[in-house]
Amino acid sequence: MKVNSSWLAWVLLVLALTLSSLCAAQTQGGESETNRWFSVDSLNTGLGDPPKEANRVTPREAIRSFLDLTNQEKYEAASHVLNLSEFSEQEQREQGPELARQMAEILQRGEWLSVSDLPGREDAVIENPSGQNPRAGEPRRNIELSSLKANGETYDIRLGRYRVEDQEPVWLIMPVSVSYIPVLYEQYGPSMLEEYIPKRLQASFGMLRIWEWIAIPLFVIVVGMVGWGVHHLVRLMTSWLPSGASTIFVSQIGMPTALIAMSIVTQMLLDYVVSFSAVATTTFRVLLISILAWGAGTIALRLVDTIMLRMTRRLVGEIDDTKPQDERRLLTSLYALRRIIILVAVTGVSIYILGQIELFESLGLSILASASVLAVLVGVAGQAVLGNILASFQLSLAKPIRIGDLVIFEGQWCYVEGIFYTFIRLRVWDERRLIVPVTYFTSKPFENLSVKSAKMYRSLELTLHLSADIPLIREKFLEYAKEEDCVVEHHKLLCYVTGQTATAQTITCYLMTSDPLSGWAAEMNIREQLMTFIRDNHPEWWPREVMVISHNDVARGNQGKRSADTAVTDADEEADSDEATPSANSDADRSDSDEAKSSE
Repeated sequence: MKVNSSWLAWVLLVLALTLSSLCAAQTQGGESETNRWFSVDSLNTGLGDPPKEANRVTPREAIRSFLDLTNQEKYEAASHVLNLSEFSEQEQREQGPELARQMAEILQRGEWLSVSDLPGREDAVIENPSGQNPRAGEPRRNIELSSLKANGETYDIRLGRYRVEDQEPVWLIMPVSVSYIPVLYEQYGPSMLEEYIPKRLQASFGMLRIWEWIAIPLFVIVVGMVGWGVHHLVRLMTSWLPSGASTIFVSQIGMPTALIAMSIVTQMLLDYVVSFSAVATTTFRVLLISILAWGAGTIALRLVDTIMLRMTRRLVGEIDDTKPQDERRLLTSLYALRRIIILVAVTGVSIYILGQIELFESLGLSILASASVLAVLVGVAGQAVLGNILASFQLSLAKPIRIGDLVIFEGQWCYVEGIFYTFIRLRVWDERRLIVPVTYFTSKPFENLSVKSAKMYRSLELTLHLSADIPLIREKFLEYAKEEDCVVEHHKLLCYVTGQTATAQTITCYLMTSDPLSGWAAEMNIREQLMTFIRDNHPEWWPREVMVISHNDVARGNQGKRSADTAVTDADEEADSDEATPSANSDADRSDSDEAKSSE
């Protein structure tokens, strides 16, 4: 009995699992059918049977056949690609062809549409072999065909997949998108000028129409002449304005102002005078957005530069280390603020341009998925540039140097004239300019002579004879040093003997100066005055060498030395006797001469 009951339990369990799996399959099948198409009772009954030319099996074929039929002016056949379920049967027959014609104009002029990019499968499944799209392999029953703006509002044109009972599902432009046609046609329809263009010139030739190949060069010439006129007008304004910061600002915004004027005029012509095809319109729109953003950013940057120049002239003046530290710190902060403004402006303009061009929507997931690869590439390729930018911000924040500081960099005296994104501009004492990369500058040791104070303790040396009068020289040094304007803290004036040799002594004089370069000039002046005083009054103080001639004959040793000393002594005695009796010597000489003659 137990065996029969257990067997019955197993049978009931298997039946339950089978029924649950069937219910789940039916539920899943129902959800799948719902996700694959929209089920409707009828489609465009007022238009009759669709022609063979209207291929509506896939999104790509539906739009391709629609554009082909409208190019052949078969608007009645093309209306079968529109879902006119919101209209009555009579309205479908009457308004369907006209709505098809208007939709064709909108697609041709509104946005550059690539039919090849549309799905070629019946279920419009997302095909992404790389697997980066999380919806890869998922079928769709509606897709976006285009997104257009009119009167400040965004309107989406979408394709939907519809199925009537057991018939094959077809792709049609959805009813909500059909309702947008009048509004979009008013925005993107042909302009009044096109009504006067001959019919034969409106035929397509390549990507554009024949009349557009003629009108676009003329259009560019007209816009270029407008920019040329604005540029020359701005140049004339510089001659009318008084000299100053305003004149400098106006002289620097000629080109960006001309570009902004060109973009505005181009937009007005496209809105009210002429309307080109989507290819030309999209190209012009991208250029207009880029030029307008670049021009506005450049003008803003020039304004910041002009304000900085005016503040520099008023608060700091000439860039050197004679100015107070607060003023030089302010100028350094202004340069850092300028770089921050440039960075924010470039980032904002780039985001605005990309947002207007809608690259984020087209690239979207691909950019996010490849962000790591891009980061590596940017890090490797732009390592030097990014390093310089970060180092410049580090210098601006930590301020080991400031604008106007006097530094000794690689043995050269330089003023810090500017700290930019990737380089530092140094002004050498002889008015040369050193352009040093920021990272190279920060990696090398440098001496900042203005880090705390511009004052500098300097010294000068004189080498004089041992007989020189030190107190007199000290007195003259104090007198000459106090006459120099740049010599400060007179109680620190010192003059001492700091070295000695067998024939000379070294005298060092110390003085405190207000700044290094003025101190160098004061040192040279005082040295010249002391040298002039010694030369004119005490020339015997100049150092001189003493040469000692030895009478010791090294070859003969001590005997030779004694013989030489004896010879020298005899010579000295003989010389003294000659000097004492000059007449006797003369007589002896004459007698010797007479005896010699007689013997001959």
